[in-house]
Amino acid sequence: MNNYGVFGNPIAHSKSPLIHRLFAEQTTQHISYEPLLAALDGFPAAVQEFFRTGSGANVTVPFKEQAFALADQLSERAQRAKAVNTLKKLSDGSLLGDNTDGAGLVNDLLNNQVQLAGKNILILGAGGAVRGVLEPLLAQHPAEVGIVNRTVEKAEQLAREFTDLGPMTACGYDWIDAPVDIIINGTSASLSGDLPPLAATLIKPGHTVCYDMMYSKDTTVFNQWAQQQGAARTLDGLGMLVEQAAEAFYIWTGLRPDPAPVLQQLRAQLE
Repeated sequence: MNNYGVFGNPIAHSKSPLIHRLFAEQTTQHISYEPLLAALDGFPAAVQEFFRTGSGANVTVPFKEQAFALADQLSERAQRAKAVNTLKKLSDGSLLGDNTDGAGLVNDLLNNQVQLAGKNILILGAGGAVRGVLEPLLAQHPAEVGIVNRTVEKAEQLAREFTDLGPMTACGYDWIDAPVDIIINGTSASLSGDLPPLAATLIKPGHTVCYDMMYSKDTTVFNQWAQQQGAARTLDGLGMLVEQAAEAFYIWTGLRPDPAPVLQQLRAQLE
């Protein structure tokens, strides 16, 4: 039996053990997958101990940057993200670090028939969550990706780092009010019930699609705002969670599970 798990602090709330158990059942794999609580100052030691017998692990808040530093090899998307959410033990015992967050976001958008090629996309926030999705998003050849952030310098720095992959712009919230095709909320504001200071004119009624990378039982504050402004559609990040897990499962096992029934089951539990 191959052993897997997910590192975090806190971690008891994680849906990853259920998701991967369902993937394993679907693909007839005999695996174990456990939540792994690491002390805030004890992540490297916890990883070392786990991989004595473990085959792979997911990594969530607040350890993704530490996982990036620990990995012996890095995928290109992990190098771009400067964060790792998936670790795999290779045959020589070394650790491969990858980042499946961006693939999870893109796959969920495409599953929902949201066209990305040629579109003007606005991303709210300039933290690790946004950094992790830019490379796969730009690979879809949008017309432009704009990063808007309270600290403009942070947005500008991020845009500079990724501008070789596609057209990028950066600005503050009070600098932008023209309508866009897609708005992605990459801030954690929804977790605290807050809303970034957005101009209503960013949404073209009946046209703009809004996506919150957070999810909850009820419609997130950002998606409530989007609906009030007449957004064509609003989506939350539950599908992204399942899709990034499916990508990690594929990295570990070489098998690509079907995320759709797993997402359906999680959605039913949430509601």
